[in-house]
Amino acid sequence: MNDEEFPRDTERTGEPPAGAPEELTGRRRLIAAVWPPRVTRAQLIVALLLFVLGLGLAIQVRSNSDNSALRGARQEDLVRILDELDDRTQRLEDEKQRLDDQRTELENSSDQAEEARKQTVEKERQLGILAGTVAAHGPGITLTINDPGGAVEPDMLLDALQELRAAGAEAIEVNGVRVVANTYFSGDGGAIKVDDRHISAPYVFQVIGKPQDLEPALNIPGGVVQTLEKEQATVHVAQADDIVVDALRPAKRPDYARSSSQ
Repeated sequence: MNDEEFPRDTERTGEPPAGAPEELTGRRRLIAAVWPPRVTRAQLIVALLLFVLGLGLAIQVRSNSDNSALRGARQEDLVRILDELDDRTQRLEDEKQRLDDQRTELENSSDQAEEARKQTVEKERQLGILAGTVAAHGPGITLTINDPGGAVEPDMLLDALQELRAAGAEAIEVNGVRVVANTYFSGDGGAIKVDDRHISAPYVFQVIGKPQDLEPALNIPGGVVQTLEKEQATVHVAQADDIVVDALRPAKRPDYARSSSQ
């Protein structure tokens, strides 16, 4: 029997070639390297921190969404709010146009001195209304707030005043007190002061302005009316073609400021 017969005998026995056990061992080593997965302590801590951070962000976003005053508003309320914003923008555009027209009149008038005098008188009248030194009348609303439980606080009346101003109110009177630029509310519920003058419920706001802008501004979701009604106060808004604001403020001469033309 020569050496060439040994390979043929091996094939007949069905024994695996000499290299087969090494290939099987390498496959097992690969599987052992990836399964079961091995997680280090540092990786576990990082994963836990990322999970906590993501959870916190999700809670914060949901909380902010839930606190939105407009989240539960009806479609018609949202449309009304958008209309109010459009109206405010239009008022500013109208004021800009009016000032442009005045400048054009001054530039084109044949008697510029007389035109300037007329505009000065008109501006004095407007400033007198804003300063509360002259009476005023015009269309507007009457806002009446009844507070039987004395729960209405000064800041709630201030919110109502600010909302009316933002809606275009031009002259306001509260329980016989003329509201001006530096008007403030103080005291406590049931004992409120306006510019250091005591007033008592019902609190009546006489407001000159465009009624179609003033009333919706008070009734927006989460606005003045809803806030006051949560305190068991009752609110009534009445539109009128002619509101009279005749409470006056004395004209004060400044102590130090003088006109630059003097």
